[in-house]
Amino acid sequence: MPLIKINNQKFHVLELNETSPDPIIMIHGMFTNLSVFYFNIATHLAKTHHIIMYDLRSHGLSEKVKYGYDLKTMSNDLISLMNFFKIQKANLVGYSFGGLISLFTAIHHPESTQKIAIIDSPITDSGTDDTIEKYGNEFLEHYMRNYSISTQLTPNKRQLNKSKKLFDFLLHETTMPKDLIKDKDFSSAENMKSIHQEILLLYGNQSDCLEDGKLLNKLIPNSKLYEGNGDHNLPVQNPEWISKKLMEFFN
Repeated sequence: MPLIKINNQKFHVLELNETSPDPIIMIHGMFTNLSVFYFNIATHLAKTHHIIMYDLRSHGLSEKVKYGYDLKTMSNDLISLMNFFKIQKANLVGYSFGGLISLFTAIHHPESTQKIAIIDSPITDSGTDDTIEKYGNEFLEHYMRNYSISTQLTPNKRQLNKSKKLFDFLLHETTMPKDLIKDKDFSSAENMKSIHQEILLLYGNQSDCLEDGKLLNKLIPNSKLYEGNGDHNLPVQNPEWISKKLMEFFN
């Protein structure tokens, strides 16, 4: 089932171990796609769980759109995905921006979420300029290098240019910059303290987001923080460690 239509948009979806009654939905970050999970982490979790991965709007093979990058809309995409698969309640794994989508869903749709794992997600007290700096061309090139080491698939110049093209599209032709500003207060102490699900926080010990993880651990009541070797590209730098921690958490 490569493409499904929800919220009037086409989304690329991949499933593993569909017969398992225990679903885990995996949500990637901005400027990446579901392959960040598919080649390593997802296959380990699929030994015991029904894994659903999807490309966020305009990412990967999902339909390109110029609007809807605020957390409310992205969370609605996730809930609509669950409704499509007739899933009433799911565990979530969110990487980077995908972690923010997961936390937003935990707050606004607590009846739909169980355990939640957050991988190197930032907090939202920074503006668009900081996001541009974090996800600029240097980040994309670093990500692609780590991706090739993790998967043994060497990205060519065309793939790197495609990633940079997505970066330019999202920042210059969509509402994403305005939407990021709209959500800048999401990580407030009040919001984070309202989360009651069990939360696993996995952060790179060299990541710029590590201090954000420590703050989330302090604010979210039922959370545990672990540090692994790596930076913000942790899923493609240290997939074995992440897989181990996720399997312990969900099993």
